[in-house]
Amino acid sequence: MTPTLIRAALTLALSVTLVACGSKAEAKSDNLLGCGSMPVLMERYGQLHIDHDAPHASEDELIARAAKTFVRRADGSKVLMTEAEAAKLEGTVKRFFKDVRDGQCGLIADIEKAELDRHQEMEAFVKRLLAPDDFAIDRTVALDLDSDKRPRPKNAAERDALRTKLVHFQLANYIQGGKSLDEAKASLIKRYELITKRVKEQTEGDHYAYLLDCYAAAYDPHSSYFSAEDLEDFRISMQLSLEGIGAVLRQRDGYTMVNEIVKGGAADRQGELKANDRILAVSQGDGGEPVDVVDMALRDVVKLIRGKKGTRVRLTVLRESTKDTFQITITRDKIDLEEQAAKLRWEEVERAGKKLKLAVIELPSFYGGSKPGDRGASQDVAKLLAQARAGHADGVLFDLSTNTGGLLQHAVEIAGLFIREGGVVRVEGTGERAQTLEDEDPSVQWAGPLVLLTSRLSASASEIVAGAIKDYRRGVLVGDEHTFGKGSVQNVVNLPEGLGALKVTTALFFRPSGESTQLRGVPADVVVPSPFDAEHFGEGTNDNALPHRTTINFVSPAAKGAGADAWVAVSPAMMAELAARSAKRVAASDDFKKVGEQLEKAKKDDLVKVADILDGKEGGDDPEDGEDDAKDEDELSPQAREALQVLADLVETEAVVGSTRK
Repeated sequence: MTPTLIRAALTLALSVTLVACGSKAEAKSDNLLGCGSMPVLMERYGQLHIDHDAPHASEDELIARAAKTFVRRADGSKVLMTEAEAAKLEGTVKRFFKDVRDGQCGLIADIEKAELDRHQEMEAFVKRLLAPDDFAIDRTVALDLDSDKRPRPKNAAERDALRTKLVHFQLANYIQGGKSLDEAKASLIKRYELITKRVKEQTEGDHYAYLLDCYAAAYDPHSSYFSAEDLEDFRISMQLSLEGIGAVLRQRDGYTMVNEIVKGGAADRQGELKANDRILAVSQGDGGEPVDVVDMALRDVVKLIRGKKGTRVRLTVLRESTKDTFQITITRDKIDLEEQAAKLRWEEVERAGKKLKLAVIELPSFYGGSKPGDRGASQDVAKLLAQARAGHADGVLFDLSTNTGGLLQHAVEIAGLFIREGGVVRVEGTGERAQTLEDEDPSVQWAGPLVLLTSRLSASASEIVAGAIKDYRRGVLVGDEHTFGKGSVQNVVNLPEGLGALKVTTALFFRPSGESTQLRGVPADVVVPSPFDAEHFGEGTNDNALPHRTTINFVSPAAKGAGADAWVAVSPAMMAELAARSAKRVAASDDFKKVGEQLEKAKKDDLVKVADILDGKEGGDDPEDGEDDAKDEDELSPQAREALQVLADLVETEAVVGSTRK
């Protein structure tokens, strides 16, 4: 494997960074980017990106995408600009990108002024609205949180009506956090004053950096520009050494959302915060003043949440699936790396009067050290499989349902534990010869019945393992319709000091069948729905996602074992039988009926009523969840329980075809 591909592959992960550019209203002082370097760096993205030889978009299309991204990020909630104002700004940004290639950067001043004008006008509007002594919160107000589903205001009257709804929504969050109406009004005014102040403090370099980041995102959602400060945050987050709550955050339409709960982190141990929760406000300690974070820059939200070990942070949260609003208090702590390690547990399932002994291996991430001999996921999983053999397991359930990625090397090695040898994943990228990464170890660590549990959260390295198991028909994939769909590799290219770095998509991953994992993910063989099987999860939700692609088939006949290492390929007929049995159980299950109801409710709308926020519960109870948030960690999810049933069916089915297991 060439050095460039190795560097890129070793940073393979889904969304581990907390520095996504969701908003621009923050000041930095160390950004040296300017007019002279912009065209050079824009051209560099084009040279490095995977589509540089056969671009899927022309330069005009890229600029149009960049301008659209700029406007969306500048006003994610659609409360700052009318339709005409947004169109005007989009046109200005398009002209800027075309001019800057010729060294003409005069429009940067217009872009800066327009941003300051918007925020000053919003601040003035909020002050006017809250000025009357008899102002009262309107409990009947309902706000659609998904700005993609609502049009941008056509005129000033529609814009002001939407602004008014937002203000009532934000005040309700403050009051739900314990403030009086007067205190809430003062806090909200102070917040908008602070936003305006930060916009004023931005340097010209900050504006160039923001524009360049939008241009990078026009290529695909994982290419970006890191300022010097962003680059440092990226490095910290990759090390997973932050003291905080242990959650990966992202921003969508002005709202900070939980993308992932990090295994072994404070939020994971506390148990209430969930993926896709929206964070509306943050307060320090039990009695701290809640700070409304709607439309706040992601970096600033992270700063509020991050803190020293042992201190407490209180989050006002809106649950995506139920639209309930409540508060969660989490004690900050370091991530317990031991909790991220692979684990083995034993379960029993009865079939035909016989109790089957099934091993469940959970792998939260594809972890590993940077030095030879450091502990890694593949070594740990190999040891657990040895324990499964020694314990005379009838089958193995390998749980990747919350695994969002990690180190490529360990994904290849873990896939190789279940086959004799052969290609696992192919990497095809920019300026590099295609490289097929193979399992070169001829031994098979587990040759018995195998089920992989996946979900839409399973991404990157997880999809590589799932794809290999599926294409070799080595086991059965159980879970959501498909995995996340991130099949791209990013390379971080350092720039001279003070300029930060470019993060560029340089390659794609392909399964042994020749299908890429990009966009479509890896389809499940037996579909078992989870709360993550929704439109908000997956690569397809990202703007400018790269398309699905194919390459040569590299399935190897050498993958089949022999003798004690022989394994039974799961035939299409066996797969159909397993799927039919599972479908009957799922249809009769109250647990899965509840999952279906949650998914249907999430599809209908994102409408949140001010009255519901004001009447919200303390402590994070979710009345429609039907689960105890402080549930026993040893309790299996409905999806894992059904996967065990599928595994038991597989054990029974393979026994019929004469498989011998030791």
